[in-house]
Amino acid sequence: MKNTKMISLLVPIISVILAFLIGCIIMAALSANPAVALQALWKGAFGSVRNIGTTLSRSTPLIFTGLCACFAYKCGVFNLGGEGQFIMGSVVCTVIATQCGFTGLPAIIICLIAGAVAGGLWAMIPGVLKVYRGQNEMIISIMMNYILFTNWLRDGSVPQTIAVPDGTRLTRLFGLRATSAFIIAIAVGLIVYYFLFNTSKGFQLRAVGFNMTAAKFNGFAVEKYFLFSFLISGMIAGLGGSAEILGTQFFLINGYAAGYGFDGVSMALIGQLHPIATMLVAIFFAALRVGSTTMQAATGVPTSVSDIIQALVIVFTVAGLALVKLPEFKAFTDRVFAKKKEVA
Repeated sequence: MKNTKMISLLVPIISVILAFLIGCIIMAALSANPAVALQALWKGAFGSVRNIGTTLSRSTPLIFTGLCACFAYKCGVFNLGGEGQFIMGSVVCTVIATQCGFTGLPAIIICLIAGAVAGGLWAMIPGVLKVYRGQNEMIISIMMNYILFTNWLRDGSVPQTIAVPDGTRLTRLFGLRATSAFIIAIAVGLIVYYFLFNTSKGFQLRAVGFNMTAAKFNGFAVEKYFLFSFLISGMIAGLGGSAEILGTQFFLINGYAAGYGFDGVSMALIGQLHPIATMLVAIFFAALRVGSTTMQAATGVPTSVSDIIQALVIVFTVAGLALVKLPEFKAFTDRVFAKKKEVA
């Protein structure tokens, strides 16, 4: 058991190394120096305080949607509607910020709370249908990602909503592009970690996700935990959407938040459903996306190479974790470690 857990922890690291090795081969095939390209990638993501701020800003929505998936999956429910819940939080936040006429800290708090509640209620729809009607939550939550939101809040003939007032926008961190939304995301991640691994309710929720049948046999209210997981995961995504609107985006536009939900699922899976690891993975992926622009400008390597590296990390990690769980692989590793103990 310990051997398998140790190997599982190594899988994401090995996946990143393999993905970068293949990326370097592609760079060399494009007549670029891989060392120079990777140096430019690093410089673009972390080479200056301004670049670090941009990386943290890009990672913020990924952290929220990653934690959304992480919390739901820990209970064994598959919430694939993080994107829709993120957008729903943004919609409600935009409505309140632009239509209510008040600003300042109270308005910011109300907008954030309202966005979280909206995301939670939106997530409850597939949750209720799963618990009481036996419907597939994956299909329903995916379908609910596709909503329209710019028609009645349209800013004249411009295909976007009215921008939120300056008085409701989150403050920037040290004058950087990153805002206090990043601090909120980190705080949410720490709270999720504490709840899951340091409280009795968190243990029960993880027990339901580990073995629903055994949990039900031991008297756990499985349906209650299912609904609770949908609610909280949706609230995390909704809070992320409202924080993104108040901190970075400021208005809704067609294509806003596209892909955030499925990106969050990838972050959670690579982080093996651990909140801290999920946040680190989100920052890593944001760094790849931010640094790829500098890499292209410095070496001519297209930004699509960065996308290939990200995709390879996901494929290798998921495949590696599936391999580790195979009984044949477990038996093989047990024999290897047993032989090492005999030699020692």
